[in-house]
Amino acid sequence: MDAARLAQLPDNEVEQLIVSNIHPPARDPETWAAIIHPDNLARSRQLLVNVHERTASVLRRRKTERDAFRTECFARGEAGKADWFGTQAEYEATRRRGANFHQRVQRAISELGREQRNVNRAQSVEVAHGARETLRRLSVAVQRHQAAHARAGGIADQTDYELWQLLDRLTVPTGPDQTPTTLRTMLDIYWTDVTPVTAETAQRAEAEQMMRSGPQGRPGSFSGTPRARHAHNGKDLAS
Repeated sequence: MDAARLAQLPDNEVEQLIVSNIHPPARDPETWAAIIHPDNLARSRQLLVNVHERTASVLRRRKTERDAFRTECFARGEAGKADWFGTQAEYEATRRRGANFHQRVQRAISELGREQRNVNRAQSVEVAHGARETLRRLSVAVQRHQAAHARAGGIADQTDYELWQLLDRLTVPTGPDQTPTTLRTMLDIYWTDVTPVTAETAQRAEAEQMMRSGPQGRPGSFSGTPRARHAHNGKDLAS
């Protein structure tokens, strides 16, 4: 039983499969993997919750009926008490089986809840990683834009300065303490490589420094010509 096939089954059949696999020692690993597959997990958990609610309802009804039976038996005197005590062992055995099943369902619901939280965390990490990569690419593009102006020696507009200054104003959390770190620092330390400074690159760096300041900017400096790369593999993305 794979995840795709299980997803096509009606609820009653899926419920039967889940119930027959809630006890870990009796589990079929392949079937259980299909039950907790991310595509089936939410449905599986809801079906188990339904089973849990039905079982709880049955246990409550049986207790109510048993209490009523006790009242009736004791009202009939010794003969009624004999009927009561004569059925007590069977009732207790049935009650224990129901309670044990109810607890197994509860543990399975908790297990599926943990699986769902793991899936949610993994998806959140994936989304965050994608957003961070998008921000890295955008930052590299802004940095290249500034470097291109420096190489050309042209006169930048105020809108250019405002764009470049975003690298110094916007931050991302980094490290175990989630320290706010500017995009320019991320570029300098994590997101770019720097080539050795030559006379030509030193002159370009001076021009970039002047352009970074701008009419309303603040001073800064480069220590070389940035070449974009991924933080983990060091691959040079500059053409």
